Amino acid sequence: MAAELHPRSGKLVGLSNSNRTARRNQPVQEFNHGLVLSKEPLRDRDVFTVRIDKKVNSWSGSIEIGVTALDPAALDFPSSATGLKGGSWIVSGCSVLRDGRSVLEEYGRDLDQLAEGDRVGIQRNSRGELHLWVNGQDCGAAASGLPSKLWAVVDLYGKCTQVTVVSCEPPPPSAERERETIERDVEEEEEEEEGEEEEEEVVVHGGREEGGMAALMNVAAMNGMVNGDEVPELSCSNGRPDKFPNNLEPDAVLTEHQLFDVFNNAIVSFYRSEDEGGGGGVEGGGNAGTDSSSRNDRGSSSGGGGGTNCDAGTGGGNSDHSPASNAGGVGSGGVTGGMTTNDALLFHEKCGTLIKLSNNNKTAERRRPLDEFNNGVVMTNRPLRHNEMFEIRIDKLVDKWSGSIEIGVTTHNPNNLDYPATMTNLRSGTIMMSGCGILTNGKGTRREYCDFSLDELQEGDHIGLMRKASGALHFYINGIDQGVAAAQTPNVVYGVVDLYGMAVKVTIVHNHNHSDRLRRNNAIMRALSPDVGRPRPALSFTPDAEAPDRLLFHPNCGQKAAIICDGRTALRPHATDDFNHGVVLSNRPLRSNEVFQVRIDKMVDKWAGSIEIGVTTHNPAYLQLPSTMTNLRSGTWMMTGNGVMHNGTTILDEYGHNLDRLKAGDTVGVVRKEDGSLHFFVNGVAQGPAAWNVPPSVYAVVDLYGQAAQATIMDDMVDLPPLPEDSSEGPTAMSPGSPCSVVGATTTSDLRFHQLHGTNAVITNGGRTALRQNCRSEFNDAIVISNRFLRDGELFEIVIQKMVDRWSGSIEAGVTAIRPEELEFPNTMTDIDYDTWMLSGTAIMQDGNTMRNNYGCDLDSLTTGSRIGMMRSASGDLHYYINGVDQGIACSGLPSEVYAVIDLYGQCVQVSITSSSGPLDNSLCTSNVTEKSFPIHSPAAGVAHHFHSRHGKNVVLLGEGCQAIRVGGYAHGIAFSAKELRGDELFEVRVDEVDEQWCGSLHIGLTTLAPPELPSCPVSGLSPSLPQLRTKVTWLLSGSEVRRNGALQRQNYGYSLERLTVGNRVGVKRCNDDTMHIFVDGEDMGPAATAVPKNVYAVLDLYGRITAVSIVSSSLMEDSESVKAPSLTSDSCSEGEEDSSPVREAESESCSSVPTIMTFLENHGKNIQLSNQSLTAARVSSYNQGLLVTAQPLARQQLFQFQIDRLNPSWTSSLSLGVIGHSPDRLNFPSTACCLKRSAWLLQRDSVFHNSLKICENFGPNLDTCPEGTVLGLLVDTNSCLHLYVNSMDQGVAAQDIPSPCYPFIDLYGQCEQVTIVTSTVAAVGAEGGETRCQADMEKADMVDGIKESVCWTPPPEANPNKTCEYQALCSRFKDLLTLPDGYFNEDAKCNLCYCESCHKLRGDEAYYKRGEPPRDYALPFGWCRFALRIKSHCEVSNAMKKWHIAYHGTSVGALRRTLDHGQLLPGCSSIFSVSPVKAEGPNSYSEPEENSAPGREVPRVRLSPTMRYSGLEIFAPKVQFRDPRSHRCHQAQVGFQVCVRPGSYKVGPQTLGHSEPLDPRFSNTEIEWITKEQGGTLLYGLLIRIE
Repeated sequence: MAAELHPRSGKLVGLSNSNRTARRNQPVQEFNHGLVLSKEPLRDRDVFTVRIDKKVNSWSGSIEIGVTALDPAALDFPSSATGLKGGSWIVSGCSVLRDGRSVLEEYGRDLDQLAEGDRVGIQRNSRGELHLWVNGQDCGAAASGLPSKLWAVVDLYGKCTQVTVVSCEPPPPSAERERETIERDVEEEEEEEEGEEEEEEVVVHGGREEGGMAALMNVAAMNGMVNGDEVPELSCSNGRPDKFPNNLEPDAVLTEHQLFDVFNNAIVSFYRSEDEGGGGGVEGGGNAGTDSSSRNDRGSSSGGGGGTNCDAGTGGGNSDHSPASNAGGVGSGGVTGGMTTNDALLFHEKCGTLIKLSNNNKTAERRRPLDEFNNGVVMTNRPLRHNEMFEIRIDKLVDKWSGSIEIGVTTHNPNNLDYPATMTNLRSGTIMMSGCGILTNGKGTRREYCDFSLDELQEGDHIGLMRKASGALHFYINGIDQGVAAAQTPNVVYGVVDLYGMAVKVTIVHNHNHSDRLRRNNAIMRALSPDVGRPRPALSFTPDAEAPDRLLFHPNCGQKAAIICDGRTALRPHATDDFNHGVVLSNRPLRSNEVFQVRIDKMVDKWAGSIEIGVTTHNPAYLQLPSTMTNLRSGTWMMTGNGVMHNGTTILDEYGHNLDRLKAGDTVGVVRKEDGSLHFFVNGVAQGPAAWNVPPSVYAVVDLYGQAAQATIMDDMVDLPPLPEDSSEGPTAMSPGSPCSVVGATTTSDLRFHQLHGTNAVITNGGRTALRQNCRSEFNDAIVISNRFLRDGELFEIVIQKMVDRWSGSIEAGVTAIRPEELEFPNTMTDIDYDTWMLSGTAIMQDGNTMRNNYGCDLDSLTTGSRIGMMRSASGDLHYYINGVDQGIACSGLPSEVYAVIDLYGQCVQVSITSSSGPLDNSLCTSNVTEKSFPIHSPAAGVAHHFHSRHGKNVVLLGEGCQAIRVGGYAHGIAFSAKELRGDELFEVRVDEVDEQWCGSLHIGLTTLAPPELPSCPVSGLSPSLPQLRTKVTWLLSGSEVRRNGALQRQNYGYSLERLTVGNRVGVKRCNDDTMHIFVDGEDMGPAATAVPKNVYAVLDLYGRITAVSIVSSSLMEDSESVKAPSLTSDSCSEGEEDSSPVREAESESCSSVPTIMTFLENHGKNIQLSNQSLTAARVSSYNQGLLVTAQPLARQQLFQFQIDRLNPSWTSSLSLGVIGHSPDRLNFPSTACCLKRSAWLLQRDSVFHNSLKICENFGPNLDTCPEGTVLGLLVDTNSCLHLYVNSMDQGVAAQDIPSPCYPFIDLYGQCEQVTIVTSTVAAVGAEGGETRCQADMEKADMVDGIKESVCWTPPPEANPNKTCEYQALCSRFKDLLTLPDGYFNEDAKCNLCYCESCHKLRGDEAYYKRGEPPRDYALPFGWCRFALRIKSHCEVSNAMKKWHIAYHGTSVGALRRTLDHGQLLPGCSSIFSVSPVKAEGPNSYSEPEENSAPGREVPRVRLSPTMRYSGLEIFAPKVQFRDPRSHRCHQAQVGFQVCVRPGSYKVGPQTLGHSEPLDPRFSNTEIEWITKEQGGTLLYGLLIRIE
């Protein structure tokens, strides 16, 4: 017979390879219609064999195979093989179906578990029996009585998408002889045992244990054969032998798979038999195995059961296939004689009204689970037999209802039952487990039946029940017997399941077909037999004296975990579906001082949290593993994050490196030392003692939690397996200091092709080779992509291995910013229209458009053996390499994370990644791995950093100011950098000496305190420690806490400086985005502080243990003449230089370019109309479709500004703006800017978005509140950072890594209807030019202490651009509720100012100003709204406005009117909160009595403050509740006054409320309170209101 397929097939099948290969088209979209048949009928004994070529993971189910009597020439093909009727036998999964109905539930190998490359065949033998063959092994008879004329059937179903016919011929004679020998021996053994049935039964009852152990000894006897060099295959009629035939020849051995199943099933049978009322062990009777009832090739009618006959259910043997059914000779209701039965336990067709049955009635699902919670009762199709396990698996839960699944038994026949809404409503013949209790006939009989609650079970958990022969009812959870639930259960009961509440879907489990169920059974039995369940490769019954006692993972692990690689690797196979149940333990206790260390192999980026490690006293063989190890409340110590937990309680908050920040390749370890202390390691670095008095004999624990998906034990015995190709679902970034990250830079690259690829592409050779299949009939659909993004300076190089001369065009290569998981692979990569750069022939193409022709090489001219490489440099340039030669820059402005792409197009058929792939050793490579692998003594060419000569009194500088030593005490060790740090300049020191007699450690940070302003060295007046340095703003890291002027800003920032030791390096950097970063041993710990100004010095404190440090960094650019270029056109001038000589000015002018005149592009949103030579744009209808972009790109350092001309209050929201990184000429404008998802940076409201994803919040003012006349601007600086300008005020860096060129865009949305580009210098609203508008509030600027400060205490009233501020309107409505006379307030509403976040940012307010003579600082009342009071225009008042100081006074609502009546704050009359009687005190007190006052006389005083952070405290300004008349919402409000205070009429004193933390960074708590007792010394200036 020809090994070919019939040309007629299912409608989605495509045939090729001379009709030997079948492929299901659209495999990701369709799962069926993949039916194919053999070309000719099968001959007897011929095995029609196919090889599985390709599978996908999109579906459940897989290949199905069988035979049919239907002629394919006239067949109307159904959607799947199970739909074939008229004499068809199909093997599906591990079931056998005849004409679509199940006739055998447990048979052979599970076809769903077969992988690519496996072979499966079907055979009709000469006796009319159907046999399945898997990888050359006969699985036994699946059916009998088959007709002679049959065609083979293969269904490319579900995961299986392609097969190839490999043969159609009889099996090798040796295989048939072996099978026939076994069958003959089995038959003879049956005949011998028939005459000894009664004697055998005595042996069974009296020697059950001996029988069970004998089976184990038989297995053990085979160990020597398994370890032999040659292992011949054994083909027998039973695909899963349950025990060894007693008459096997010495050279006939079982395969590893069979040996493992025999061993486990023997153990299962032995221990299950102990729970049964009688019956034999493994040797003694009944069904000793898994596939007992339906494998009778000859229809034997023996009545003894036992022996080696696994075919007939005899003497009470059961037809079910659970371990508990191995009770031959005792159970009732079984099948007697030699009759074959297929009465599988299924769900009854009659069920609850919302139940849908599927999977041959093995699966039940409740419809409308989010709308209905009951009417989900299902029952078994027949009564349960004695000792028969009825077990289900929870497949689906919903998180909406309370309550969950309920399970039990009932005497009611399902055919006659009127199903209730829930089974607990049934008042007769019913026993149910609900929650953790037992309900009998709907009433609770046992409240706490077991420790488990059914309501807490998760998807994948198993629940079972069994009625013992004694009548006792037992429930099982994940295979663990929960004990007797009811002592006397009726003989005839049906299993019942109530899919209630959260439970939606369950499936009946036939135990032996599920590896996870077998693992759970092993976990139960390890307590009795520690040898059970070891991994197959390590299966050994005779210990090897030479084998070391290696640390491995114990096979008992969490529900979602698995152990592979001989016990060395643990993983969560479905890490993207579940985040817990991944606990694994070591196989033996740790010895003292023995380090248990694992490497993180794989991470996913879906969850929070990551790996946890520790120790426990619990033996894994006995432990019921929790969902996460920190839930265990006894004998457990775990490191989680950067804390340590003992028995679920945190004992250390800040310990070690944060495990949540580790990446694939990093290592973690734990050791218990001889003194009982517990230590952890991260990347080989000891983190210090974590716990003490830890008992001996503890097991190591690893919890694969959250992001951690796979880990491997590290030791020196064998080589570690390589990291998985997809070691992370996201970018495979390595943590600095990781062994793998260091090695990876110098050894073989981990670059591979990703497992996702084009339809015609095939990945082989471990991900290193890619080829296009059917290369002479297909020329495209063969795109492959790298498994991770390219690092800066990393070369991705391939070699062309095969080409064909059939097509035009050839290979195309490039990069894309699209993640492989998000890429819908097109026909060719040049069809992608976003985030993709490709070289096609000689053309450079971006997003499908040619941007450059005649590049330095032609890919179409390359031949076999040519090498092509791609590299993205650190500056964002793309380079191509041909045979190792750089072809120059192809394009610029690439994003930071791009994947290499190869399109096997046209002539190019096959490529492989070369060994040259990896970081290049040239100027373009700036690999972080290389930089961090060695001490950084000179990060850039330049002059080494130095310490400033001004320092703490205990500091001595050596080595030309490069080393600092503390010579006495534990404090006074502050030292500064010699010069201000420039942007992105790292100042780094190495710890040289440590003195352990002190506690505390190094402090490091940035300060605005200029060391040249300090007195000469030694500085005796300098603070003893850095946290106490508050004369200027200082940011520092102390331990792991970030502080600003001593006030705590952030906890658990990163690596704790308390653990620094000799050799550690610590650095500080002020980045260009105004953030402070701390570096420890070269690793950036992330942003520690924000809004750091430019003119800052590095500062460190040699405090406590740290006594000496040396500088190991150097300056990027120095001002010394030795490094300055002599040319006037040098680019050495840097931001911050104060040289204002004419030469420098001329230099700056020569370097700057003439700004381009910007206009709007004619291509714009459909509701936009341009005018004024394309400088003005207006939205003419609706509220959206108002996108417009400039025609010219925005040059670096060029400010693009436009003015809001018209707002329409009919709409909500307003404009947004930003930049795009691609040409807008062919841009298809969406309705709004937030729909731009390709290289787009958007500023909307007060947030920043990149490609529609929010990347920053609370940035700048709320753009929705910008009034008409506001001038907005965008600027991209030389560091590719995007800045927002509001009324010419820089709001800071909004985004980084902006590509060049980029184009500004504006979205005229909502209220904003018209804007105009500002083409010349326009005085922004609120600029200096407006300061002459209100003479009563301002005057010219003065020079105070060499600093230009505005004497005007606040910006002019006209500078408040936010005319539509909702907060100001709310405060105004509250003021109206106070019913204060209008005569007290200034009639000019422009003088009222709002200090909400949006308004003060729009005006560009500084936080602090100076006022008066002599000048004194005061803070603007941010968060308050000021209503200007009417001031009398006489001379003294006018003088007060100029020379008096500004202060604030908090008061109560009830005191407002009286205070306004007097026009000033009067002692004793303003408020009980602000006036207090003070008795005379001793000398040097601020409240010292006046000279003529009587002793003890109380003098009332008024408290003021230069900041509302103090005066606005609730004790001074109590909150009142009110209802907004407009919104009818309740708010809380506070009130206060802004006042002018006569200099000399008050005294400055400390705060009196006992606050230890600073209230305002500008004012010390010792001078934050002003006290006045003089009448007429204060003048009310404004009413302040704050509303929450």
